[in-house]
Amino acid sequence: MISKDPNWGLLQPVPRHEIRDIPEPNLLREVFPYSEVPLMVFDGKGVPMEPAREFFITDTTFRDGQQARPPYTVEQIVRIYQMLHKLGGPNGVIRASEFFLYSDKDKEAVRKCLELGYKYPEVTGWIRATKGDFQLVKEMGLRETGILTSASDYHIFLKFNKTREQMLHQYLDLVSTALESGLDAVRCHLEDVTRSDFYGFIIPFVQRLMDIAREAGKAVKIRLCDTMGYGLPYPEATLPRSVPKMIHAMIHECGVPSEWLEWHGHNDFHRVNVNATTAWLYGCAAANCTLLGFGERTGNPPLEGAILDYIALKGETNGVDTTVISEIAEYFRRDLGINIPDNYPFVGSNFNVTSAGIHADGMLKNEEIYNIFDTAKILGRPARVNVTDKSGSAGIAHWINSYLGLKAERAVDKHHPGLEAIHEWVQEQYDAGRVTSISDAEMLEQARMHLPEFFGAGLDGVKPAAQKVAEKIG
Repeated sequence: MISKDPNWGLLQPVPRHEIRDIPEPNLLREVFPYSEVPLMVFDGKGVPMEPAREFFITDTTFRDGQQARPPYTVEQIVRIYQMLHKLGGPNGVIRASEFFLYSDKDKEAVRKCLELGYKYPEVTGWIRATKGDFQLVKEMGLRETGILTSASDYHIFLKFNKTREQMLHQYLDLVSTALESGLDAVRCHLEDVTRSDFYGFIIPFVQRLMDIAREAGKAVKIRLCDTMGYGLPYPEATLPRSVPKMIHAMIHECGVPSEWLEWHGHNDFHRVNVNATTAWLYGCAAANCTLLGFGERTGNPPLEGAILDYIALKGETNGVDTTVISEIAEYFRRDLGINIPDNYPFVGSNFNVTSAGIHADGMLKNEEIYNIFDTAKILGRPARVNVTDKSGSAGIAHWINSYLGLKAERAVDKHHPGLEAIHEWVQEQYDAGRVTSISDAEMLEQARMHLPEFFGAGLDGVKPAAQKVAEKIG
């Protein structure tokens, strides 16, 4: 419902803009030449940083995320949804999650997630810009749905073969119909917004959407979709590519409340995470993300990255359980067979693992030297060393101590004769032409052989992970 807060953006007067209904598409060739790399254009004019009073994450793992991989089963969707709930905590840091509604499987997944009775993340829908699809939303009993409202001339002229004026009236009619059908909120997904004519279409379109919201007394949310990843985090860049300028225009020229704004990015130019955080900093309340960044083509903002940025900006967790990030990654690996790149931040197998001997030596002296934060506490992942020919005695000592959980007075010194024997064995492996790192199972076998005193009669003091490996190798 419409807020009565006198500072609320929608209630402020804004200069009106009219649609520029041109006969041919404006493809902004001066910025997007197509045969060349898109240009970064700057006008030297910035906009002030105005962080949203409250900002949060929304999830599209089950919508955009499923466009980049084989579909999840109903059971997998429910399990992932449960982990999203646990990760985001009771205060709605992960505020909502959107679902497809078209197949019987989609509908069953929505029903089962709704049956869990979670307040957060709220289950919302996603439909095409077609009136018939509203029935799907009503059948599922959802309060909110997104509607695809393609916004650039690339889509209006080249995909739909229509004019701006025609698309404007079609979209406005759809939104009015959706609100009249009983929905509490409609989310307009401005597809390809970073390649659109802002003053010729976007601003007049959004101003009219706010008119509809005011008349209906309901929320019309705006999702800014950087469909091709063209967005730039620089306030001095020009529209339509500047994320700060775009958010500023939505709030100050269209009167959109911060809490109705949502950023949806893609990673074609490696800017997906910083653009989402930039949107928060310039007044956009919601960053739309997917687990592990799965999404169309290069993917969406990785939700786990947004969680860490959220905490860094807030200075508190606000109920977030960051250890669930590792739980989710393990579920994707083990149960879904997903190959997460070894160097992937926060969850890749090499994220907090070093192979360099000089790094390992530093970590032996103080873990903070080469670990970004207490990964054992925050992610449930102790820092480790990956043993290769570059690890040296210090690296092997760190592996032994961390893997077996040996602390302080029980720790193996890098000059221990048994450790030096393991170091010699490692060097022999690589002198013989080995090109792969030494596995944990191999290292544990060498440790048992050369450092028996650290195992006692059995495996006392060995961490659970090492226990499992030890059992496998007998």
